[in-house]
Amino acid sequence: MAYETRNPYTDEVLKRFPDATDAEVQTAIDHAHRAFLAWKDASFAARAKVMQSAADILRRERASYAKLLTLEMGKLASEAEAEVELSAAIFEYYATNAERLLAPEALPVAHPDEGEATLVCEPLGVLLAIEPWNFPYYQIARIIAPQLSAGNTMLLKHASNVPQSAQAFEKLMRDAGLPDGAFQNLFATRSQIETILNDPRVQGVALTGSEGAGAVIAAQAGKALKKSTMELGGADAFVVLADADMAKTAKWGVFGRHWNGGQVCVSSKRMIVVDEVYDDFLKRYTKGVAELRAGDPSDPATTLAPLSSQGAADEIKDKIRQAVAHGATATEVGPSVPNQGAFVQPTILTDVGEDNPARYWEFFGPVSMLFRAKDEADAVRIANDSPFGLGGSVFTSDTKHGAEVAKKISTGMVFVNHPTMVKADLPFGGVRRSGYGRELLGLGIKEFVNHKLINVVDIDAPF
Repeated sequence: MAYETRNPYTDEVLKRFPDATDAEVQTAIDHAHRAFLAWKDASFAARAKVMQSAADILRRERASYAKLLTLEMGKLASEAEAEVELSAAIFEYYATNAERLLAPEALPVAHPDEGEATLVCEPLGVLLAIEPWNFPYYQIARIIAPQLSAGNTMLLKHASNVPQSAQAFEKLMRDAGLPDGAFQNLFATRSQIETILNDPRVQGVALTGSEGAGAVIAAQAGKALKKSTMELGGADAFVVLADADMAKTAKWGVFGRHWNGGQVCVSSKRMIVVDEVYDDFLKRYTKGVAELRAGDPSDPATTLAPLSSQGAADEIKDKIRQAVAHGATATEVGPSVPNQGAFVQPTILTDVGEDNPARYWEFFGPVSMLFRAKDEADAVRIANDSPFGLGGSVFTSDTKHGAEVAKKISTGMVFVNHPTMVKADLPFGGVRRSGYGRELLGLGIKEFVNHKLINVVDIDAPF
């Protein structure tokens, strides 16, 4: 049984769940399609009531929802509560804005004979969401809040190590008043995912996960002629220019790399520092990393969480060994992490040459790569020397110039003087190996709608 709750701090298996049967999968698709036939005609006000109710429940029961995140994937208690609030804010955003975002748009026409042209947005049908474990609630909210608000219905295949989080969100939506079948969790197998995508009633898939998983699901969706969005990995650049406030920049660097245990697709994985301030930054950054305290994620004093599993920790350690074998220097920082729990010692990699394959990897844990850039132009070159293109940041005292530098960095998101910012009212997505499509805002809610043209033409208009 692949689906299980295993506490990353104690390694204790708390609960196991059987895979869905093929019959259960077919029943879920049946229920989702029947729910869609009614939900698509529900008013925006009715949908908004459900979204707002979900937000209210999350806020009212924040502590219990947060506790489950700490239990299943080792998230710090403070970060778990922040994720619950972020998820609530996303539901509330669409409760407030969905109708406006999907309002019919009158199109300008070149000549009156073309008639009155209007673009309307209509839901597609049943959608499949495949989500990862690093933000068990936020990842779900980010896709279901907009798509349910648009009138679609959803099936969820969540990561195998957060099954109770998946069940909690299914119950959340039911308690919020969503009709039966409109959002269902499935403990689906890999082969069943393809079965779901091949069903003619399923109209698309949204995946957040690894490059490998994205490539497989995108291929299956493409073969089935189904719409897909892919939010994949990242190796975000943290560019430090010579005029940056070094004390504040180093603190943001420590946070940007190590929040959520470093298990964030948009965390600051590559520190790229211009030569004249490199040594100062490295000294301050190393000191900040050394002050992190690994331990029980439910303890408020803990500032570095364990990784989600021992397997994830072992994978990171192996990647560090490979990076060193190819010429990198690995410096372990801070007090030794506990023997108990899926911890990785915070590590700084330097001397990562262009011939070192690790230079182009994503390290999903507390591992930082530092690069010395000759100057600003070289920093931009290094930032763009990556197969990924998700996010990034630029630190400088001249914010206007920072925005100009940000334009030169080829990613879906760039922040000036902040490592990353995940909010309900900011779009999310990348380019190249980081995937395609956008989530949140109007961009997200319009990914899985039919952009239908309705044109009223005078019957006597010329051909």
